[in-house]
Amino acid sequence: MVRCHFRRVSKEEHFNMTHIIAFLFLLTLVEANASSTNVTLSREKRDAVLIRSKRRWVLSTIDIEENMPGPFPAEVTQMFNDKETDYNIKFQIRGEGVDLDPKGLFTINENNGYLYVHRAVDREKKPVYHVDFDVLDRLTGEPVDRTLSFNVEIHDKNDNPPEFTPVSFSRELPENTKEGTLPVTLQAHDIDEKGTPNSQFTMRLVSQEPVLPKLTLQDITGTTTIKQLGLSGCFDYDKAKLYKVYIEAKDEGTPSLSSTATVFLNITDSNTHLPQFTAAKYNTEVMEMEYNKEILRIGVTDKDEPNTPASRAVFKILKGNEEGNYKIDTDPKTNEGVLYVIKGKNFEKTEITELEISVENEEKLFQCIDGKPVTNLIPKPNTAKVEVKVIDVNDPPEFKRTVEKVYRNENMDPGDVLFTPEVKDEDSDVNNIRYKLVQDPAKWVTVDPKTGKVTTVQKMDRESSYVKNNTYSVVIIALDDGEPQGTGTCTVQIHLGDVNDNVPVLLNKSGVLCVNKVDRVQIKAEDKDENPYAGPFSFSMMGDKELKELWKFDPTTGDSTSLITLKSLPYGNYSIPFKIQDQQALATEAVFHVVVCDCTEVAVCRVRRAAYSRLGAAAIGLLIAGFLLFFVLLLLCFLCEFGKHKNFQHIPLNLHDEGNQTLVKYNEEGGGSVYKPESAYNIKTAYAQPEYRDGYRNGTLRGSVGYISEFPDIANGGGVMSVPQRNMSMARTNTLRNGGSQMMQRTYSSRSGISGINLADQLDKKLYGFEEDQKDYPVYIAYEYDYEGRGSE
Repeated sequence: MVRCHFRRVSKEEHFNMTHIIAFLFLLTLVEANASSTNVTLSREKRDAVLIRSKRRWVLSTIDIEENMPGPFPAEVTQMFNDKETDYNIKFQIRGEGVDLDPKGLFTINENNGYLYVHRAVDREKKPVYHVDFDVLDRLTGEPVDRTLSFNVEIHDKNDNPPEFTPVSFSRELPENTKEGTLPVTLQAHDIDEKGTPNSQFTMRLVSQEPVLPKLTLQDITGTTTIKQLGLSGCFDYDKAKLYKVYIEAKDEGTPSLSSTATVFLNITDSNTHLPQFTAAKYNTEVMEMEYNKEILRIGVTDKDEPNTPASRAVFKILKGNEEGNYKIDTDPKTNEGVLYVIKGKNFEKTEITELEISVENEEKLFQCIDGKPVTNLIPKPNTAKVEVKVIDVNDPPEFKRTVEKVYRNENMDPGDVLFTPEVKDEDSDVNNIRYKLVQDPAKWVTVDPKTGKVTTVQKMDRESSYVKNNTYSVVIIALDDGEPQGTGTCTVQIHLGDVNDNVPVLLNKSGVLCVNKVDRVQIKAEDKDENPYAGPFSFSMMGDKELKELWKFDPTTGDSTSLITLKSLPYGNYSIPFKIQDQQALATEAVFHVVVCDCTEVAVCRVRRAAYSRLGAAAIGLLIAGFLLFFVLLLLCFLCEFGKHKNFQHIPLNLHDEGNQTLVKYNEEGGGSVYKPESAYNIKTAYAQPEYRDGYRNGTLRGSVGYISEFPDIANGGGVMSVPQRNMSMARTNTLRNGGSQMMQRTYSSRSGISGINLADQLDKKLYGFEEDQKDYPVYIAYEYDYEGRGSE
C-alpha cells in the first residue's frame, strides 16, 4: 500500500512525472528479467512476488485544499498500475466521499485513472477521507491487483476566526471589590486545525467605558484560551453603576481573523458613607418604675443605597446604661433607633439619666482615597446624647420577700399563725397599709387587713387536690393610701408535712377467678399518705379457720397481693373479708368479692346458652293433620244432628262398652302445684334457721367458702350455688336459668298429705321417673309421671 499526500500539480510537473514513471517501469522490467535468470520458480510464484511489490501502483501525489474555489469537477491526480501491460484494465474507487457519506465527492475515470473532486470541502466538518482504489479486468470484472487504501487529508485553510463563549455576558461586582483579579472569566476557541497558526490566537482588552478604574486582561497559568479581568484602583458607585468592557481575540493565520466579546459589569452599592444623627441631642422622660415601654425614636440619614446592609443602622448605648435600665433597637421599616426602658428607674435614686448612643452600619465601612482603597480603616462612629428624665410617682409597698416559705404538718388545729409580713413604703406611712387575701383556693386561711397576719381557719390536708408537690400557695397584697394607689404582692408557700391520716384502700374490690385458667385473683391497694405512712401493706385473712383453709394471700406484704384458692370450689359469688395494714399498723377491714366460674377469655365468665326448641317438618305435618281431623269430627257431628231432623238412619254408638268415660284431672303440668296448704313444707324453714343448721347461719346460706346471700344475684359472674342436700344419692335437681346465672335448687310439691319428715324422699321418688329431656325445664314442659292409674282402652 502506498500512502500519499495529495496536492494540485501543474502541466509541466505532470510531464516530468510521466517520464519518471516510464523510467521506473523499465527499471522494474530489468529487475524482473535478472530475477528469472537466477531463480527457477514457477510462474505462479513469480506472480506472487510481483503482487507483493510496492511498485505495482504508480501514484502521483494528491493535495486537496478545503474550500477550493472551483470550477468543478476539478482534476486532482492520475492513477497508474503496471497490470495494464498484461490485461485490459479499468480503474474503480469506493469509500468515503464515493459511495459512503458524503457521497459523490470523488470520482475516477476508469479508462485513464484521473481522479476528480466535485465540490468544495470543509475540513472542519471532515478532515480525512478513507478511499479504496481497485484495478479490474475490463472483460471479467475481476480484480487483477491488490486494493490500494489510503486516507485523503484535507489541507486546512484559515477560514474560521476565534469565537468567545459566550459572546456577551453580565457580572455583578460590589463597590468595595479589592484590587487584583476579578471573578470574571473569558474563554475563546478556534476550530481550525490545531497546532497551526490558523488556530492559535491572542486576546486583548480593546476598550472600557468609563475608563476608570483601570481594567486589565490577565493570563491564567496553563492555558492560552482563558483570561480573567483584573482591577487597578476601586469602583465608585456614586459615579458609575455600569461598566462596558470590549475584548478581542485574533488568530495568527493568513489572513488573520478576529472576533470580540462584550462584558457588562454591574456595580452594587457598598458602605462608603457613615450614618448621621438628625440631631446632636435628644430629650425624653419616663415615669418612675415604668418598664418595657418605648420612650424615644432617634432618626438617622445615610447616603448609601436604602434597605441594604450598607445603609441599615446599628445603634449602641455607650454610656449611662450601667444598670441595664434601657435598650435600643432598629426599626427595620424606618431605620430609626427605638429607645426602650426595660427596668423601672427609682426617682428617689435618680432623677435624670444621660445616655450616649452611637450608630454604625451593618456592613463594614469601605473608603477609596485618590483612586486607591484604604485598608485597616477603623472609623469613629457618630454619636448623640439622650437625656432621660424620671417623673416621680407613688411607690407601692414592698414586701421584704416576694415569696415566703412556711413549713407545717397537715391536720393541725385552726388558729395557727403561719406568717406575718414585713413591708416598707418610701412614699406612704406603713401604718396606713392594708392587706388583702387574693388567692386561697381551699379557703384554709385568713389575713388580718391591718397587720397582714396569715392564720389558718381550717385543717390543711396534704392529700387535697389544691396541694401541689406538698405545697399549698396563697397570695396576699399590700395596698397603700397614695395616689394612685400602690400595690405590693407576696406569695406564701405552705409546705405541708405528712401524717398518717389515711387508711389503705382497695383499687379493685371485686374480681373473677377463672378456675379453668388460673387459681388466683390479684388485689391492689393504695394509701394517699407518703412513706413511711403508706405501703408496703400487710394482708391478713379474717373469719374462722374453715375460711383460711380455703383461701390465702401470697404474698402477705406489698402494694398488691394475690388471693389464691386452696381447694376446688363450686361456681358462685364469694365475699372474702380481710384486713389491710400500712407500715404504721393503721388498719382497715375490707371485703373482696370473687366470682368463681369457667372463662372463655381473661376475667370473662362463660355464659350458658338458654334452652330452646323449634318445630320440625314432621311436627308441622302433625299439627296440620290434627286440624284436619278436628274439622272432620265437626263435620261428622253436624251430619249426625242434621240426620235426626231429616229422618236419616241413626247409627247407634256403643259408648258404654268400656264403662263410664270420665276426665281425670291430673297434677299441674310444668310448675309447682297451686294447692298450698298451711302446713306446706318451707325449704327456708327447714334449712335456714337463725341458728346453725346444715350450712346456714342467721338466715343466710353459708357455703363452704365464705358467705353467700340466700338467693344471690350472680348474673354478672355466671356463678353456681347448690342448696345443701340430705341424700346426695337420691337427689334429683332442676336447673333454673336466668341470663347466664344458674342456681341448683330442689323442687318440692305439697300435693298429698305426706308428713314433713319424708317429703324429700317422696319428691325424689316422683322425680326419679322423669325423662332426661324434662329435668332441666319443669316450668315449660309437661310432666310425665310413671303411673297414673289404669288407662282406658
